[in-house]
Amino acid sequence: MSTLDRASVTARISGFERRVADVADARAAAVAITIAQKGGHHGIWLTKRPATMRRHAAQYALPGGRLDPGEDPPTAALRELHEEIGVELPADSVLGMLDDYPTRSGFVITPVVCWAEEETEPTPSPEEVAQLFFVTLEELMVEPRFLTIPESDRPVIQLPIVGALVHAPTAAVIYQFAEVVLRGRSTRVDGFEQPVFAWR
Repeated sequence: MSTLDRASVTARISGFERRVADVADARAAAVAITIAQKGGHHGIWLTKRPATMRRHAAQYALPGGRLDPGEDPPTAALRELHEEIGVELPADSVLGMLDDYPTRSGFVITPVVCWAEEETEPTPSPEEVAQLFFVTLEELMVEPRFLTIPESDRPVIQLPIVGALVHAPTAAVIYQFAEVVLRGRSTRVDGFEQPVFAWR
């Protein structure tokens, strides 16, 4: 699927009954799944974090981070999108939210789906982004892989995209986006596990 219109995306998210996770002592975070255009194709931006970062170094991630005091998830997602990759979008670019995803490292991530009306050239922050990828919607239609690990009875999800294997939480969030927005399925992903290296 190379083209998608804002109205159809909004309708699919509006028809999806999102789940809110209430996890004691978890820190609230938000990520931006931004539907953008590049070279006539729609896709989303994905980052690889620098190896020097204190937490989750060298991992693949959507632009995002912790909520500041007084912020809601859409506000935080748009702020982080601007801070990390230099893309500034208005509040009305937010189309809706997907399920909260509790992480092993003590966060509850809220995925915020946004729409960039015009083609924009990102300017990534080198402190927060080692590599920036534009992943087309066709690439997002890939089937995930699932692994079993002795540390958990839940399957570890992997997405084979950007020439690598992207793991949860990012893989779980992107997979739900593909299911809900691209395939029109109300698929839940909170049963998918993260690899052990992402538990800290």
